[in-house]
Amino acid sequence: ERQLTATYSPQQNGVSERRNRSLVEMARAMIKAKDLPLKFWAEAVHTAAYIQNRIPTRALENKTPLEAWNGTKPSLNHLKVFGCVCYVHI
Repeated sequence: ERQLTATYSPQQNGVSERRNRSLVEMARAMIKAKDLPLKFWAEAVHTAAYIQNRIPTRALENKTPLEAWNGTKPSLNHLKVFGCVCYVHI
């Protein structure tokens, strides 16, 4: 259900504000864990959102947000540790 809220009133958007806080905390932890410079902030937030969309949640009866959206269970086989050294195989 779509609900409209007043501009600049985060107290009316508790669920989305908490979700954003979780993304920021996860991104901060990923950067800190690998001692990366802040230039990787955007990539860390993007990765955090990617992961959060593939983690089951009680709000969706232990389904992932992605599963609730498109009806298929996401694969996690391709995930790697954020900030790990990698090589491109050509």
